[in-house]
Amino acid sequence: MQCLADSIKNKTSYTAGFILGLSLLFPVTEIYAEDVLEEKNIGMELARDLASEAVMACRQQGFSVSAVVVDKHGNQRVALRDDFASKFTLQIAEEKANATIMSGLKSGDFRAKRGDIRPELNHVDGVLMMVGGVPIVSGGARIGAIGVSGAPGGEKDEACVLKALEKLEDRLVF
Repeated sequence: MQCLADSIKNKTSYTAGFILGLSLLFPVTEIYAEDVLEEKNIGMELARDLASEAVMACRQQGFSVSAVVVDKHGNQRVALRDDFASKFTLQIAEEKANATIMSGLKSGDFRAKRGDIRPELNHVDGVLMMVGGVPIVSGGARIGAIGVSGAPGGEKDEACVLKALEKLEDRLVF
């Protein structure tokens, strides 16, 4: 009787091991293929150049600003503060860019469309509902956002961003 029990036990262990081995040889990747995503996102060089161009566009108008570029997930890629810009402009610029990532719109457009919840959104950490954040779009895909702060008025901040995007337009089209 003991021999029979040992034999069954060994066969069970062998069968379990065999099934485990087969599962390692033939992974079930087809079931999970849709879990692997490819995405377009902004690279460091383009982010750096956009921030620099936005700061320079404002400087030409006599404004000392900061520009922050975030990727499509809101992760900071580049932060650039002009010589005389206040340190607070860095935070404000990033929070404008984050509002753009959250909405997919220019931060000023989002502000205008969502007056019903604007005060509440200003209490979300990392988001500020002010004009001056603009989406960065390449080939129809949003790859990030840029925010500028420091000019006397968000419309002037946004104008500097738009000049930078226009200047580097050839790098955004494919």
